[in-house]
Amino acid sequence: MNNFKVMMNGIIKENPTFVLLLGMCPTLGTTSSAINGMGMGLATMFVLICSNVVISSIKNLIPDMVRIPSFIVVIASFVTLLQMVMQAYVPDLYATLGLFIPLIVVNCIVLGRAEAFAAKNNPVASMFDGLGMGLATTVVLVMSNMIISLLRKVIPDGVRMPAYIVIVASFVTIVQMILQAYVTTLYDALGLYIPLIVVHCIILGRAES
Repeated sequence: MNNFKVMMNGIIKENPTFVLLLGMCPTLGTTSSAINGMGMGLATMFVLICSNVVISSIKNLIPDMVRIPSFIVVIASFVTLLQMVMQAYVPDLYATLGLFIPLIVVNCIVLGRAEAFAAKNNPVASMFDGLGMGLATTVVLVMSNMIISLLRKVIPDGVRMPAYIVIVASFVTIVQMILQAYVTTLYDALGLYIPLIVVHCIILGRAES
């Protein structure tokens, strides 16, 4: 698999939010503005790329019994660096995102790609994997923030929850049709979990709040 395909795989086939359903806490928790979504997405992408490259470079030096703790130390180092840079240059954004920045350390997207990809591939391919996953996360965060911000302005308070259910159901139906047409194996494996997204209390709760 060439580097471009690795990147596109992270954006489409293994999209961390819509396909793998990873890292849902920042996705559902930073829905106040598109700027916050972009900031969270870029922060995650920075940590993904840097940690993937470093972990891929040192994977043969790490004993198997301390593999996961070592990965977490690498990720935590980049998150700490990111925190210091954000506090110095974008303090308002850092204050808005709050606890979600240090929680990148245990974000399942970052740790999952370190274990599933970076630990088994070369640094260049791992960099493109981090780039693809980071871009996918950023796009999802920005789009969801923009849609929710617009909806809050046009939907009356009295019908807000039913409207959210209709909108979520529409997107879920589109996802079902795409999976059935192009990723049949994944669709069969997920089964009823896909339509259950419609009534997922976290999604509706975050949309409403």
